[in-house]
Amino acid sequence: MNLMITGGAGFIGSHMARRMAPQAERIVLLDNFNNAYDPAIKWANVRALAASRNVVVVEADVRDAARVERLIVDHRITHILHLAAMANVRSSIEQSPLYTEVNVLGTVNVLEAARRHNVRQVVCASTSSVYGADSPVPFTEDAPALHPLASYPASKRAAEIIGHTFFHLFGLNITFLRLFNVYGPNGRPDMMPLRVLEAIVHGREITLFNGGQMRRDWTYIDDIVDGLCAALERPLGYRIINLGRGEPETMLAFVALLEELTGRRALTRNAPAPPSEPPITYCDNTRARELLDFAPKVSLREGLGRTWEWYRRVRGVR
Repeated sequence: MNLMITGGAGFIGSHMARRMAPQAERIVLLDNFNNAYDPAIKWANVRALAASRNVVVVEADVRDAARVERLIVDHRITHILHLAAMANVRSSIEQSPLYTEVNVLGTVNVLEAARRHNVRQVVCASTSSVYGADSPVPFTEDAPALHPLASYPASKRAAEIIGHTFFHLFGLNITFLRLFNVYGPNGRPDMMPLRVLEAIVHGREITLFNGGQMRRDWTYIDDIVDGLCAALERPLGYRIINLGRGEPETMLAFVALLEELTGRRALTRNAPAPPSEPPITYCDNTRARELLDFAPKVSLREGLGRTWEWYRRVRGVR
């Protein structure tokens, strides 16, 4: 397998590269190292990977169609994991043009190059946020998902729909995985798990929406990586598949677990939920179990414990 991972220096991309490095013939990590969060974190993610004989790190942007195509040709790419995106629901509210350009046009560039050069399998990261606030729970892939609450999930839903045309017209094997609330060691600093952990450690106030009753289906990074690897190995035509644990927890319970693990009390304040935030994410992972043999293993307690141990080690916290 010659694998290209777009967004390869990010949280999920770098975890995937570490998993795939021993078995892939070639891995190309494409990332534009933007400043959505500190680029130094992304460079640190790939520093050790870049020393591997079969890993190439390329600073490039998926909006550059010619560069994407040239990388696929030069490295004889057979499989693509497309993770590159502008993420973060709330940040997308005021940046619709940027999110549309990167997440929709960038995906089209990847798919167009893939179909022109006979890539065997493309796996694209989508998001549980596409379900919005009016999909029945637990969320199933057959829900229409017509009312996303912000530009980020809207752009991801648009990419899914465009993906179908590439399968229908060109026979491109493409799987969209709707990821549910991924967390774990080396997680993105702008995401809730690390933001809450940082606040607890440093005694800063945490805002809990709707009294902490918002529920999220936290899914540990190693389980997500298992699902991504399985999807890369199984061309299924065109598929949309949920990838999540299937056990939503309230934010109150989430914070309480971190308090227990850290031995510190959280300082919290209540606030109404923004209109971009659904009250719950809840994964029905039946399709993933059937098609990918997906079997999430890491509970929230165990996953947060691993995350805390990583945090203590890298930050020197006692």
